Amino acid sequence: MKLDWIDITIFVVYIVGIVLLGLYASKRASSSKRDYFLAGDKLSWWMIGGSIIAANISSHHLVGAMGAAYSRGFVAITLEWGAILIGFNALLWIFLPFYIRNGFYTVPEYLEKRYGNATRVLYAILILFTYVFVEIGAVLYLGGLSLHALFGIPILHSIFGMAILTGLYTVLGGLRAVIWTEMVQLAILVLGGIVLTFATINAAGGFQAVVDSTQDWKMFYPASDPDFPWTMYLGGLLCISIFYCATNQFIVQRVLAAKNEWHGKMGVIFGNYLKFFVPLIITIPALVAPKFLPPLDQPDLLFATLVETLLPKGLIGLVMAGLISAIMSHISGAINSCTTILTVDVYSQYINKNATDEEAIRFGKRSGVAIIILGILSAVVLIGYSDKPVFLYLMNLYGLFTPGIATMFLMGVFWKRTTSQGALAAGLLTIPLSLIMEFAFPDMPFFNRTGIVFWACMMTCVVVSLFTPAVSGARLHNLVLTKGSFQLSEAEKIQNRGLRNPTLWWLIITLLVLYFYVRYF
Repeated sequence: MKLDWIDITIFVVYIVGIVLLGLYASKRASSSKRDYFLAGDKLSWWMIGGSIIAANISSHHLVGAMGAAYSRGFVAITLEWGAILIGFNALLWIFLPFYIRNGFYTVPEYLEKRYGNATRVLYAILILFTYVFVEIGAVLYLGGLSLHALFGIPILHSIFGMAILTGLYTVLGGLRAVIWTEMVQLAILVLGGIVLTFATINAAGGFQAVVDSTQDWKMFYPASDPDFPWTMYLGGLLCISIFYCATNQFIVQRVLAAKNEWHGKMGVIFGNYLKFFVPLIITIPALVAPKFLPPLDQPDLLFATLVETLLPKGLIGLVMAGLISAIMSHISGAINSCTTILTVDVYSQYINKNATDEEAIRFGKRSGVAIIILGILSAVVLIGYSDKPVFLYLMNLYGLFTPGIATMFLMGVFWKRTTSQGALAAGLLTIPLSLIMEFAFPDMPFFNRTGIVFWACMMTCVVVSLFTPAVSGARLHNLVLTKGSFQLSEAEKIQNRGLRNPTLWWLIITLLVLYFYVRYF
């Protein structure tokens, strides 16, 4: 596809602008470790919610989720809206108070305080594998795939370019640079998505095409469905959603940087509203595209096909800026989360316990460079993958790592009898059992396999905990759910009155999502 000068100009100006903004933010960062990794605990609710979604929505949504919706229908949106009902609810009402009241830098700090060092290290290992192969590698691959399809840019060149440009300001500026750039990137992402959605609807015959497509909208498929069985809500989607939204450093780091608990809660709720809206502008074009496009052999090319087919000069540059926004914001968040975990949970614990803030930041920057290199290598591995939507491949990878992680956190919060040995057994079981299930039952839907592994991890945790010494009650203070976990101070009660009450705004978006689940059951 040959680009007009105006598209090239918009695209280049945007890329240069984002990099300069990130570098400017990095100059404003102090030499404090908490400022570098948590932006000085100064994030307001709108920055938290916006950055959560900017980091969450990436090329595996614009490209992968659109491809999944094109090949499977409206049910693909359940992977996004399910997070509102499951994962973000778990973060909002269960885990968030523990994280903020304890002043944690990282999510695995909870595991250490609850169980001990071993579980903290295990989490760090599992999560770093997930970030490198899923959050960074797959996102770079999908972005490179789209740029190649549209502009003929070699995929490898795109992967290297995106990784280096994003890594530059992320490594230099820490979370502050990530947040500043993510807010701009979210606006461009949404604007570009709306432009492409309206262009697609117009080409399909107007909004009547959307209305007609609702006749085929369905959010629950049979238990035998290979990709979206309704049984996924009983285990697979349950543990993946709780892991991703409530125990995932990549998402939770923004909440840890909140000004206070109220801003943290309102930030998650604001993120829920964005999480409801953004998937719609990704899914609807995929549902109406068959009205005017010939069948595509590779669903992941739908995004590039729509851009090339529908958009006039100028708008192509804007939409592609939106794609790059999604990629860069996601990668920057993943890199920053990796460096935070490596520095706080590995370097400061085992390599240099007496490290100064300057030494910790220096290590964080160096580890960021290493993570970028590993992400590029994993993206190169994915270049040969194209036999099914990559979005589903990513969910499968999550199912490999997450059952044990979700078990450690859920059992730790809900059952005071859980021991470190029980949690560690569940965490160690997750990968080998997932691989056994995949080889033994290759035709079983991966959500069902993941669900079985999840409940096996839960049972293992219970059994091992019952046969090992209980933890003293004094050690569990502010780490296990009790009646006092939900109590607010008088000052917080005043802050939560009227329209400032988080529960009110949470209820509105929850009822809206539930309406769609009931309406298109």
